[in-house]
Amino acid sequence: MGMAIELGSIGIFRGATQTNGEFAAEVEKLGYGALWLGGSPGGDLAIVEELLDATERLAIATGIVNIWADLPESIARAFHRINEKHPNRFLLGIGAGHPEATQEYKKPYGALVEYLDALDAAGVPKDSLALAALGPRVVKLAGDRTAGAHPYLVTPEHTRSAREILGEGPLLAPEQKVVLDTDADRARTTGRGGASFYFQLSNYTANLRKLGFTDEDFADGGSDRVIDALALHGDAKTVAAGVRAHLEAGADHVAVQALGEDPFPAYRALAAELL
Repeated sequence: MGMAIELGSIGIFRGATQTNGEFAAEVEKLGYGALWLGGSPGGDLAIVEELLDATERLAIATGIVNIWADLPESIARAFHRINEKHPNRFLLGIGAGHPEATQEYKKPYGALVEYLDALDAAGVPKDSLALAALGPRVVKLAGDRTAGAHPYLVTPEHTRSAREILGEGPLLAPEQKVVLDTDADRARTTGRGGASFYFQLSNYTANLRKLGFTDEDFADGGSDRVIDALALHGDAKTVAAGVRAHLEAGADHVAVQALGEDPFPAYRALAAELL
C-alpha cells in the first residue's frame, strides 16, 4: 500500500468514548493491528495520544474526525504533536459525517477537498490520512488525496466495487459489525441494536439501496436480510469467514466491530481464527 503505518489485515472498531489505555493494551496483546476510534474524538485528539502511550505497536486510526466539528489547522497541530511522539502509528481518518446530524452540512465533496487542502498546507502527509467514503466520487477522492478509504456499514459487494474504483495500491479498510452468537434471533436483536440507528441517515440508506436493499429492509429496526449482512452472526468460524469475504473482495484491512456489552469474548475467539 506504500504506507509507513502498519495496520495489519484485521483491526478493531470501537467508539472513542468506550476506549482507554487498558482497552488498547488488550487489543494489542490479542494481536490486532489497529484500533479505529468511532465518533469524532475532539480537536486535541487526546484519546489518540492516550492509547498510543499505553501500547507499543498498535496503530490508532480515527473513524472519523468530523470536518464540521474541528478546524483543519487545529487537527493538523494535534496530528503533528502525536506523530512526533509516536511516528508512523497514527492514521488520521476524516469525513463529512451525516446531513441529519450536522447543521452546516452543505456540498460535502467541496468541503472535503478544502479540508484536505488545508491539511496538506499544514504538512499532514497523504499516507497518514484516510477518508470515510461510500459513494464512488468520494472513494476516488480518497484514493487520489489520501492513503485510502474507510467505508462504514458496508458489505463485501461494496468492498469489491470500491476496489475497482481505487485500483491497486490505495488502502481499503471497511468496517464490519459482528455478533458472536449462534442463536439467530438473539444475535439479530443485538445486531439491530448496533445497526438500526443508521437506517435514519440518508447517506447510509442511499448506499445500501445501491447494494440491493429497499425501504422495507430499513423498516422496524431492519429486516433479517439487512441485519444478517451488516452484523454477521454465528460461531467464530462463521463470523471469521464473513470478515474474510471483505479481504477476498479487495480489502487490505477490516475493522471489526463486535456488538454487545463486552466485546472481548468475541475478539479473543476471532483472534484465534483470523490472526
